[in-house]
Amino acid sequence: MTSHDLRNQLESLTTEAFRPELAEIDRMPTLDIARLMNGEDAGVPAAVAARLPQIAAAIDAVAERMARGGRLVYAGAGTAGRLGVLDASECPPTFNTEPGQVAGLIAGGPEAMVTSVEGAEDSAELARGDLDALKIRPEDTVVGVSASGRTPYAVGAVEHARSLGALTVGLSCNEHSALAAAAEHGIEVVVGPELLTGSTRLKAGTAQKLVLNMLSTITMIRLGKTYGNLMVDVRASNAKLRARSRRIVSLATGAPDEEIERALTEAGGEVKNAILIVLAGVDGPMAARLLEECGGHLRAALAGTAD
Repeated sequence: MTSHDLRNQLESLTTEAFRPELAEIDRMPTLDIARLMNGEDAGVPAAVAARLPQIAAAIDAVAERMARGGRLVYAGAGTAGRLGVLDASECPPTFNTEPGQVAGLIAGGPEAMVTSVEGAEDSAELARGDLDALKIRPEDTVVGVSASGRTPYAVGAVEHARSLGALTVGLSCNEHSALAAAAEHGIEVVVGPELLTGSTRLKAGTAQKLVLNMLSTITMIRLGKTYGNLMVDVRASNAKLRARSRRIVSLATGAPDEEIERALTEAGGEVKNAILIVLAGVDGPMAARLLEECGGHLRAALAGTAD
């Protein structure tokens, strides 16, 4: 593609549109710019709301695959890639996911998290190589993330993953995008032109973050990683999270502190097991066995002990 062709393509994208009414923004008072920016951001949730049916359908498909041992892999470049890596990196401490169960790929590799890697986003071949390194299987899901919906790395990742039989999701911020067309589940959250022309780290980035929050969080809810709205699979890897673990057991059971401490000790610090020990009156090994039989779903394990 020539530079002229690329320029024409970008000019056709909503996310790249120029807003002449903002041409004097650099001359406005700071508070006025902040109010303007805040008003722009306020419209993002409505744009996400318009795509909730597509988001929910994608989540159900992802959860079904992950329940069979599949992985969730995000692939993107620049801001989109960083958001995917961020979402993936927060799943282990929040939901106690296994290493690699949720992964983020960014065009150019780890270096691209903090600096621009020349030409990486333009390479579909690079995306194919990154996915092959993960040995993508049919049980896996690959989510391509791109504000424009045309980024070769993201589109290439989705196309290659689909050829391998994996589930594919394409998240973009423009309608009729190549990314959505390449994926089984296309999610196009149209937030409109940016405050700064083409700066898709703004509204488009916010929209992508909101959708990625939903994809990972609701998938984990479906997988039994929560009990109600409590993070019962939280990994207590520091003092704050250990305190949170005790609080979660307390909220779930209403037990006194001494009983909570005993249960957590017997459960080896596993919150879900400790709750089952308290509420079902079982010991540590029995709690572990019941949870394993129920695929890690605490509510199902509790129901089983009530029969």
